[in-house]
Amino acid sequence: MPNINVSFQVVPMVTEERCYEVVDKAIEVVQQSGVKYEVGPMETTMEGELDELLKIIKKAQQACIDSGATRVVTYIKIDYSPKGVTMAEKVAKFR
Repeated sequence: MPNINVSFQVVPMVTEERCYEVVDKAIEVVQQSGVKYEVGPMETTMEGELDELLKIIKKAQQACIDSGATRVVTYIKIDYSPKGVTMAEKVAKFR
């Protein structure tokens, strides 16, 4: 299966003061996964195989719950092409 891009944003249900702290726990899951990723101001984008990336998102959601969120709303975007998709090809002209 080709590499694809998946972007996701978690919105943990916690007090406003704790929001970034809990989101950071989700980002730690991505960092520890070993996949190529980029953290943005509104979402994190990962590159890899779809099943693996979805498992990472599931773990990121659980990390939010484990950090005290009572609920997590997650927004996911998937960019798929049979030939594969890279983050670099999308942003190269801007860097």
